[in-house]
Amino acid sequence: MEYIAYKGLCFTIEWYHDAEGRSQPLEYFLCLPDRMQDKTLYLFKRIGDFGKINNKKQFRYEGDEIFAFKPQPYRFLCFFVRGRKIIITNAFMKKSDRLPAQEKTRAMTIRTDYLRRLKDTTYYETK
Repeated sequence: MEYIAYKGLCFTIEWYHDAEGRSQPLEYFLCLPDRMQDKTLYLFKRIGDFGKINNKKQFRYEGDEIFAFKPQPYRFLCFFVRGRKIIITNAFMKKSDRLPAQEKTRAMTIRTDYLRRLKDTTYYETK
């Protein structure tokens, strides 16, 4: 399965996948209507090619090294890693003004798992 969402001049955006190869954010993305997929890919392309998105309604720091792509009303949480990569951790529909604590906790747990598996050289192994 291909886990690269977009490869730009400044950043490569990747879908996180667990040890079994499943990717919740990719599966979520693929279930979105085409118009919402286009809006999401536009944000990935923007940061991938230009290195930043200045509009906080489209991309925002959420604390604890977690960021959010915000194609309304959806959220794609992510973090930055060495090698000019952005890893998309999880996706959900936002239903209130605040970021749900469990979604941010999930993103932080995934970040820890990614970094551990990267250190153990098991994240990018070929099956």
